[in-house]
Amino acid sequence: MAEVQEVETLAGLSLKTLLVTTIGILLFGIYLGILIYGENSLTVLKQLKEKKHVLLKEGQTLKNNNQELQKEFFELKQLDPNS
Repeated sequence: MAEVQEVETLAGLSLKTLLVTTIGILLFGIYLGILIYGENSLTVLKQLKEKKHVLLKEGQTLKNNNQELQKEFFELKQLDPNS
């Protein structure tokens, strides 16, 4: 009987308290894992921010290219006597 009480009050805590605490820590760990590596995670957010930066840079490059081509087009259009 003394052994049962000793196991139940391991480290001054009851078995129920230890079990609830362990389950809580496991659930919190699973939650953090999903938060960091899941479908809507921080890594996905970082990847999307990088992709947004690349697309904005590409869009600016295309705008500049379009501006140069329009300038060239209008210069050529002015040289064409049939216009």
